[in-house]
Amino acid sequence: MLELVKAGGWPMLPLLLLSAVGLAIIVERFWALRRSAVLPPGLGQEVRTWAARGRLDPSHIDSLRRNSPLGELMAAALDVRHRPREEIRERVEDVGRHIAHRMERFLNALGTIAGAGPLLGLFGTVVGMIQMFLGVMDHGVGDVNQLAGGIGKALVCAAAGMVVAVPALIFHRWFRARIDGYIVDMEHEAIQLMDVIDPRARAAAAALAAYPQGDGQPDAQPAQG
Repeated sequence: MLELVKAGGWPMLPLLLLSAVGLAIIVERFWALRRSAVLPPGLGQEVRTWAARGRLDPSHIDSLRRNSPLGELMAAALDVRHRPREEIRERVEDVGRHIAHRMERFLNALGTIAGAGPLLGLFGTVVGMIQMFLGVMDHGVGDVNQLAGGIGKALVCAAAGMVVAVPALIFHRWFRARIDGYIVDMEHEAIQLMDVIDPRARAAAAALAAYPQGDGQPDAQPAQG
C-alpha cells in the first residue's frame, strides 16, 4: 500500500485526507443513526399510555425530550397538547424539520467527498501525464523508466480517486434512505400521539364511554307536526 502511495506522488495526499475524513463520517453516522438511538423500541406506545392516563408532568416531558429524536418530537407535541390539532401538527412539523437536519449532519460533506474523489484522481492523472511528457522532452522517448513512472502515477491516482469516491457515494445514499425511513416512522408515531391528545378525540371517546351502544338510551324522535 505504501508503495502505491509513493507511486502516486503528492496528488495522493488530498485523496488520503479525503479517505480519512470520509471514514470518520461513516463511522460517526453509523453510531448516531442506530435505530435504537433514533427510535427506541416501545417508546411511542409508552408515551401514548402516559398521555391517555394524564401522566404528563413537566419532568416527564423534559426527560422524554432528552431521550432520543423520537422523544424530542413527541415532547414537542405534548408541549402544545391543549391547543387545536392544527397547531399541534405545525409544531410537530417544525421540530421534525430540525430533527431531520440534525440527522443529516455531515452527509453533505460525505457527498462532497464522493464527488471530489474522482476529480482529484483525474487531477493526479493529468499531473502524471504532464510529468511523463516533460520527461520525454528532457530525455527523449528512449527512457522507458520515465514513461512508466508517469503512466503509473496517472493510473494510481485515478484508481485511488475511485476507491475513495465509491464507498462515500454508497454510504451517502444509504444514510439518506435510512433517514427518510426514520422520518416516516416518526411521523407515524406523532400522528398516533396526536390522536390520543386531540381534545376532539378525547371528547368523542368520553361521549362513547358515557353512552355506549345498547345501553337503552332512546334514539332522537322526529318532531311532531
